[in-house]
Amino acid sequence: MNALNFFLQNAAPDAARPLHRETQMTPRTLTRLAATTALVGLGTTAVAQEELNALVWCDHTDPALIEPFEEAHGVTVNLREYEGTGAALALLEQSRPGDWDVLVIDGIDVFRAIDAGILAALPADELPTADFFPEVVMAENNSRDGVTYAVTEKFGYNTISYNADAVDPADMESLSSVWSEAYDGRISIYDYYLPVMGLAAMAQGIDTADIDAEALGPIGETLAEMRSRAASVAGVVAAQTALATGEVDIVVGGGEWLTAVLAEERPELTWTIPAEGAVRWTQSIGVLEGSEKPDLALEFVKYIVSAEGQARLATSSCFWGMPANAAAGDVLTEEQKAVLRWDDQPDYLARTQLYPAPDFDLDIEMQDLWLNTLQQ
Repeated sequence: MNALNFFLQNAAPDAARPLHRETQMTPRTLTRLAATTALVGLGTTAVAQEELNALVWCDHTDPALIEPFEEAHGVTVNLREYEGTGAALALLEQSRPGDWDVLVIDGIDVFRAIDAGILAALPADELPTADFFPEVVMAENNSRDGVTYAVTEKFGYNTISYNADAVDPADMESLSSVWSEAYDGRISIYDYYLPVMGLAAMAQGIDTADIDAEALGPIGETLAEMRSRAASVAGVVAAQTALATGEVDIVVGGGEWLTAVLAEERPELTWTIPAEGAVRWTQSIGVLEGSEKPDLALEFVKYIVSAEGQARLATSSCFWGMPANAAAGDVLTEEQKAVLRWDDQPDYLARTQLYPAPDFDLDIEMQDLWLNTLQQ
């Protein structure tokens, strides 16, 4: 099944909730769980292969990424996808110490995992961060008091995705015209409050790092205008499907992760970073405190951030994104780098800002504003 048919045939309505990625228990994981059950039934007649348990996003479930590590280390990697950092923290709280070994987490939420004491220290000198794009090393996010707890593995942009055959591409170069009257009813808004509110702030000339309670007034005005033009507020699969089927022509909050996987078949589905900029997302990976296989878990982290692992992760069948390790450029094909817009990254990194990072009280206010906007 080609990539476009996969998304069209597997699309399902998304609940209106602020998530970074849709997730599910994959057939690959279910098959392994069944195999494990069968193995237990054999008693002492079989010896289970060593296993590593990882909480991940869907881009880590691609066999092209996981199987080389399994073969190299003679292990089985059990993968569990999850919905949002809160869900991961709740799942870990309900699990026994040692049940999970590796965690993939939104870069903006690493501090929450550190505060919760669930991440183990990593040997910084064994991580190839010297080869990373400097802007995504993000030591201030991934470490505390000089101790490294996670490492950036992938990044990209929440920006504007669109159908170049159905809109004027020039209009997509300014946020002021993206949700103008000309595109009334032809827009979908990505259902995650932080990046979309970040874009709304930029439209008002407010940096994402400067968002405070006072800024919520003008941000709310922009959100209301954006929502009045939108046909839907949708998660990843629903937004992707709406764009591919022509239900909408623009996805606010989209980006390379939404359209790159379809680039070969639908080159007219593309994305841009407007003059005002865009929001940069990052995801990090770390070893969980209490893992009973910390050495193997560290080897998995090191594989994921190696040049080879990064190239496979960047072009995962779930969604594409930029590898944090620039050495992956020596492994990616020229065609893959063209889709990722490899040569444009210095300009994109300079013109984009990190997710808003509100404190607890401001975060509640932002979520309230978001939910009130959705109800319009």
